[in-house]
Amino acid sequence: MSEAMKITVGRFDSGTGTVPVTFEQDGKSHSRAVNAVIGDDGKHDRAATLARVEEVASGVANKFALGLLGNEGSASESGER
Repeated sequence: MSEAMKITVGRFDSGTGTVPVTFEQDGKSHSRAVNAVIGDDGKHDRAATLARVEEVASGVANKFALGLLGNEGSASESGER
């Protein structure tokens, strides 16, 4: 049985419109930028962004299980050959 995924969400970057996120589970880790949700008022909607991060986490968990993510720093993840 897998352990619960730990998700760490950083501060909103208004320049890129993203938040940095790190996903960790079963000794695997993956970091990426996730597009933030901007409300009709033009402001960052933190609650909606966190909901989006949860959706992304579902895909990351599937990729962890398949062995497609979680080895950042290895040659295959960094693009080195």
